[in-house]
Amino acid sequence: MLAWIAAISPIAVGQEERPQISPGERKVPRKKDAGPRAVALLRMTDDNKASLVPIAILIDGKFWDATAYKADPVPMALDAGTVYEAERSGSSLGLFTVNAALHSNAPNSQAPWLGTGAWKPTGTEEPKPALKANTAPLGIDTEDAPPRLTHDPAKASPPVSTAPAPGTTPSSNAPPATTSKPSSDSDEPPRLSKPSSPSSSESPGGSTHAGQPTQSGQSESKVPAGEDNSKPSENKADNKANIPASDSGAAEANRPILRRGKPAESFADEDVPGYSRPGARSSASGNIVEAAAAQADVKLIPAISDASGPTPHPYTFEWIKGEEEDRRKQMLALAKQQVQAYVIAQDRAKITPTHPQPAKRAALKVKEPQFDNVQMVAYDLWNSNQPIIVLSAEAHIPPPPAGAPHSEVASDLQYSVMLVAYPDIYGNLRKLYAGVTDKFHLDITPKLELIDAVDADGDGRGELLFRETSDAGSGWVIYRATGDKLFKMYDSLRAQ
Repeated sequence: MLAWIAAISPIAVGQEERPQISPGERKVPRKKDAGPRAVALLRMTDDNKASLVPIAILIDGKFWDATAYKADPVPMALDAGTVYEAERSGSSLGLFTVNAALHSNAPNSQAPWLGTGAWKPTGTEEPKPALKANTAPLGIDTEDAPPRLTHDPAKASPPVSTAPAPGTTPSSNAPPATTSKPSSDSDEPPRLSKPSSPSSSESPGGSTHAGQPTQSGQSESKVPAGEDNSKPSENKADNKANIPASDSGAAEANRPILRRGKPAESFADEDVPGYSRPGARSSASGNIVEAAAAQADVKLIPAISDASGPTPHPYTFEWIKGEEEDRRKQMLALAKQQVQAYVIAQDRAKITPTHPQPAKRAALKVKEPQFDNVQMVAYDLWNSNQPIIVLSAEAHIPPPPAGAPHSEVASDLQYSVMLVAYPDIYGNLRKLYAGVTDKFHLDITPKLELIDAVDADGDGRGELLFRETSDAGSGWVIYRATGDKLFKMYDSLRAQ
């Protein structure tokens, strides 16, 4: 009996159905790509004149250079009518509508493409008319008489009156008014003929010479010699025709469309922030040469264009009273350690005639650095009420006192510090990024300047947007904050 059960047990096990989802094979539904999403910077002056600098455009989960994507010849991010929403730490500040695109031929230009248009701050939109409910449906008589259906008065044609003009007596010899019917060989309805112009030699019924009768039996007026007898064409274009249209192929079927709006009237080239018209070269294509401008007078505000993106929400973090000062002291202490470690590492890497091998050199004692232009800001990027703290500063090593031995560290050398951290569950700072560099080592560690937090990929979480300065030039970089480090999502200097 036992042998018989053992013999049929493999067959019974083999006939069991396999579960549809095996353990460890959980399938997560992928987010459907709703369309392109462009990231740009709005350059705002004190007099509320704005221009747009395209940065990146997200297509199918991958970032592309917005200054070159589908540039035919104007990039898709600067198509006329594209609407950008300016956001400060995730909060909407207003809408910018692109009207025209400018291009710079300068080889070292930070923004080769620039968009001009109209800026409308939040709260200045025209109020929409409120919807009012009708007391009765359209087309139903509301008098005391029994209800009856009537025609829409807006669609009904007005009756043609045959009564004589006031003050005149109808003539008994006048023939009765008749309505002309179309001929049997024509399906066109009867139309009222327009009186011919005195300067025209053509009539609606056919072409005749001056002084000859037309089909209606009337004589045309003569046209003076030397006068143009051509009929002027009617202008059927609206006010949009006065705005220069983009020839970038935005109407093609295979070209994605960003958030669209009505083309706006942009200001003159002389008013573009960061550009100067006097002394600039211009060509038929509208190219201009970027002039030196004070960047301190121009505010940089992130802007997003997405036709179906999520609703923006703020990423600002609200500190508890007294907590910000404690975190500031911890961040400065961590920044001092990073600067000292950087200076010691650079000293060990030096090769001098007295110390040919850097490994045999004695450790350098570095004094505590001093900081200038310290700026600290906290963001709630993960929507978890946990701050991501960003500290930027300029540091230098103080010179040794008088009579002390000369230090090998240059006291006039400035160090740029960028530090990103967040407090863990124990209240200690967890470092996500620490970048210390100077003007001689930008090829190893670029200098970063924080712009703001922005939702670059449209997933509802915030990312950090920086201005990047390296030996290759100046550009823009987007980082995503994870639990261990900053993950680079896009770098304009290394964009494909």
